[in-house]
Amino acid sequence: MTSTRSPFTATALRARQIAVMQRSGIIDLRRPLRVRQKSRAVRTLGPIASGITTGAKWYGDRVALIDGNGSMTYRDLDLASNTVAHRWLMQGVGEESTIAVLCRDHRGLVITMIAAAKLGTRLVLMNTGFSAPQFADVALRERVTAVAYDTEFDPIMAELPQHIEQLGDPSHTVSAGGADTAIPLPSRQGQFVLLTGGTTGTPKGAPRSVDSAFASAQFLDRVPLEAGQTVLLCAPLFHGTALSQFILAVNLGCTVAIHGRFDADRALAQIESLRCDAVVLVPTMLHRLLNSPDIDVRDTASVRIIFTAGAALAPSLGNRAIERFGPVVYNYYGCTETGTATIATPADWLAGPGTVGRPPLGVLVKLVDVEGNIVSESERQGTIHVGNSISFHGYSSGGGKAISHGLMSTGDVGHWDSDGLLFVDGRDDDMIVSGGENVFPGEIEATLYAHPDVDEAAVAGVSDDEFGQRLSAVIVRRNPTLTEDAVRQYIRTELARFKVPRDVLFVNELPRTTTGKIDRKAMTSLTSNGR
Repeated sequence: MTSTRSPFTATALRARQIAVMQRSGIIDLRRPLRVRQKSRAVRTLGPIASGITTGAKWYGDRVALIDGNGSMTYRDLDLASNTVAHRWLMQGVGEESTIAVLCRDHRGLVITMIAAAKLGTRLVLMNTGFSAPQFADVALRERVTAVAYDTEFDPIMAELPQHIEQLGDPSHTVSAGGADTAIPLPSRQGQFVLLTGGTTGTPKGAPRSVDSAFASAQFLDRVPLEAGQTVLLCAPLFHGTALSQFILAVNLGCTVAIHGRFDADRALAQIESLRCDAVVLVPTMLHRLLNSPDIDVRDTASVRIIFTAGAALAPSLGNRAIERFGPVVYNYYGCTETGTATIATPADWLAGPGTVGRPPLGVLVKLVDVEGNIVSESERQGTIHVGNSISFHGYSSGGGKAISHGLMSTGDVGHWDSDGLLFVDGRDDDMIVSGGENVFPGEIEATLYAHPDVDEAAVAGVSDDEFGQRLSAVIVRRNPTLTEDAVRQYIRTELARFKVPRDVLFVNELPRTTTGKIDRKAMTSLTSNGR
């Protein structure tokens, strides 16, 4: 693990990528004309619209999307997005525009993404959890010129500057049917902008474009998603986890069921009724799924892939999922800026519970120590750096992630085990220094999750006059008789003495962001106040 160079030549890498894509069905070398059509469409329209337009030509009557209002075929989505794009053209939207979209997960959001790509417009995917000031702040920073939104967000729109055009609810146009007249191809691919989590500050815009269909090979190398399957998206589409899998699914000609606001019982019902092959969610959702009273009465035998990302998957939670669903858990690790870093297959997880696996095809991952040297030894920590063809090239507002050895930092600290599996130990800025000892919350949290009386847990550092920082554990109890002293004694028997939390706080639920991550700002406030 000392070289920063790819183990494959460019030719060998491309050959392996083609083999992976052929195996999954995303391309068919027996139909070279379709391969050329797909390649041209990706370069011009981007990864989302290209999947829909080629799908409409090749298998137009296949169901592409299922939401709360029913199903739509690939042809339906193509025509409906034409209607929206034509309307926007009349409203002055073009290649120089930037559209923000603030919609729940439904067909209106999907059609907005397709229509924007057909116009070559820059699209900003907004977090539906934003307050009006947050939305306005991000919209101004991203130079938004127009907004498509659900009517429930009318109060937020009322506070926008007047120069930002309000395009209204895309679902209203969708319900009017689709237009047969195609949109002229844009002169270039429009970017889409993902927002960082913003758990420690204002979310930043990370612009993206995908110029090559070969980028899909990095997922398909490790995750056995195949053409024509049914995929349930529980994670929100404005989040990179769900968006990446949505893009893969539509380019494979899959049927994508959009879940919307998460409800564990409804998700289990969808898995059963739709015979879902794959489920995409964040660990919090997986936790709720396993705790649902319906988990043992619903038929989930169809599930071949549980794709989890967006937050750390505790070893105990991943193990519970495998016990219930079988060896189908794929644990993804990456960030908005770098894209994919590693993916753990079920075999990886069973070999090392808690692992995020290995880099997939075409991705390079190295650890870098505080002196800037590459870490080659197992079990030794370093900051995780990634080389990926789909890494972003800087935030919309300027600046970017740290670069070392030509690789981009994720901002996380991790280590390799002796088998070459990667483990993430925590954020480099989450490290707690207590009494001179460096502690990462993740290790303590994973240990707490393994306790039979603990349902959920998070750990934060609190200012302390004596120790600089002291450890504070916030716990959702499964058993109300669990005491603070019992928690401390448990950690004392499992970990080093300096990792025992001084404070233990029991709550009804942990503070989380809309994407399911621990809200570290809220945690700091909660633990500092002791309530």
